[in-house]
Amino acid sequence: MDHRDVDILKHQRGWDGYFKLDVYELRHKQFDGSQSPIIRREVLERGHAVAVLPYDPLRDEVVLIEQFRPATLSVHRNNPDMPAWLVEVVAGIVEPGESLADVARRETLEESGCDIIGPLEVIVPRYYASPGCTSETVQIFYGRVDAAKAGGLHGLEEEGEDIRVFTKSSDDCFAMLKAGEFYNAPTIMALQWLMLNRDRLRDDAATPE
Repeated sequence: MDHRDVDILKHQRGWDGYFKLDVYELRHKQFDGSQSPIIRREVLERGHAVAVLPYDPLRDEVVLIEQFRPATLSVHRNNPDMPAWLVEVVAGIVEPGESLADVARRETLEESGCDIIGPLEVIVPRYYASPGCTSETVQIFYGRVDAAKAGGLHGLEEEGEDIRVFTKSSDDCFAMLKAGEFYNAPTIMALQWLMLNRDRLRDDAATPE
């Protein structure tokens, strides 16, 4: 089944601010061939995102960022073990006319101060972030960087970004991962990928072209 098996009866924009909220009334074909009852759903339209694992295979260091995330507040109030400031890999929203690779390079420079060296490698192809409520998709890349250039505070003032940049050895990142100290899905997936691919990346970086 695909989008042609969905009958949209009503669609309106319920909110048009920093995020956009669309309200749908629809029905769709069911697995037994019948039509579903009419369903009313709100869908958060926040655009599409790219995440990047900035890793230096020569120094064996990951560049991480830390920043405040407003959506954590309702959880953090009742569950103080869930942080409001998250340690993450680089990520950003795709603007009109940008390719995913363009966004990866732009956001890595804006958020970490590092340029990506050479080609990007796809860690995870585009996936739905949370399709029960939002249309957002995410693609995760690996980008080789010089971690010696990482550090300080970054982000765009006009977007209210206050981003602390720091580095961790891959072994420290893996220990944090195993201890459950990351709360951001792209970061968890990127570091799990690095656990499987670190030796290859380091061998490639050490081999003269």
